[in-house]
Amino acid sequence: MRLLVLGGTGFVGGATVTEAVRRGWSVTVFNRGMHGTVPPGVQRLRGDRTAPDGLAALAGGEWDLVVDTWDSAPRAVRDAARALVGAVPHYAYISSGSVYALPVPPQVGEDAPTVDTAAADATGGDYAECKAGGELAATEVFGERALLVRAGLILGPGEDIGRLPWWLQRVARGGDVLAPGPADLPVQYIDVRDLAAWTLDRAAEGVGGAFNVISQPGHTTMGELLEAVVAVTGSDARLRWTDPAPILAAGVVPWNDLPIWVPEGHEFRWMQERGVQKAYAAGLTCRPVADTAADTWRWLRAVGSVPPRAGRPAREPVGLDAAREAELLMA
Repeated sequence: MRLLVLGGTGFVGGATVTEAVRRGWSVTVFNRGMHGTVPPGVQRLRGDRTAPDGLAALAGGEWDLVVDTWDSAPRAVRDAARALVGAVPHYAYISSGSVYALPVPPQVGEDAPTVDTAAADATGGDYAECKAGGELAATEVFGERALLVRAGLILGPGEDIGRLPWWLQRVARGGDVLAPGPADLPVQYIDVRDLAAWTLDRAAEGVGGAFNVISQPGHTTMGELLEAVVAVTGSDARLRWTDPAPILAAGVVPWNDLPIWVPEGHEFRWMQERGVQKAYAAGLTCRPVADTAADTWRWLRAVGSVPPRAGRPAREPVGLDAAREAELLMA
């Protein structure tokens, strides 16, 4: 297979390139060439898709499929799709479960309404608007030949937001760790390598349409996740399981201050309860959380710190600082 990846050096794009190389595919990446590296044998085309004539390097190329991870103004997806419509038969767009319009029901399926995208092209919009607009742009050009991959929480080696890395580094320091309960709280996520493999499999088959690509709700729990983190780090950390009420009363923000955790009853709990029957029927499989934790820890020790996000502004770090956590533990 001849694969074109628009991007290719960030978290999801990098995992997609790595998986395609592992399969022996011919891989080309298109990006500005300002961030990251690509494996040996991968062809790199340079261009800025937001600039006039920025897609010129794609002219004359032919591929079997393209994977696009763009998450800013949707016009960049539309321009790329139009430039490639005669050069590639299938367009896979890495979208997000964030595209669903609020309020989002539990077990939301792919037919649910998505956010309004009217302002996304003009102003850049927020993340959800841009991803929903990217879906519309890809579908506008490729129709049923567009695969819309609505990923959920993405973890694994290469993570450039730092959610699982924060837990790994915090637990590795040892001592008492504020563990947000309950321990049996179901957690839904997707390992980036499983996301990449499923996307390439379905795109190679010519599958189109929208899919929630994330594990079954309860694929793991907060307890299983943090116990796996303790095990892979070899830490003497003590998990201090705490009910959600006092944590929330102290002003702790789920998902950001305590990454991954979204307690029952929270307005964003739906992010851990999406319907996935369609993706599983289309062959999705998800590796055990212990494998994701171990491989992420191995990668994190090799690189030393969470890398910057490819082509994106720096963002506020996730996770509680040590002083705040100590205060909460004392309370």
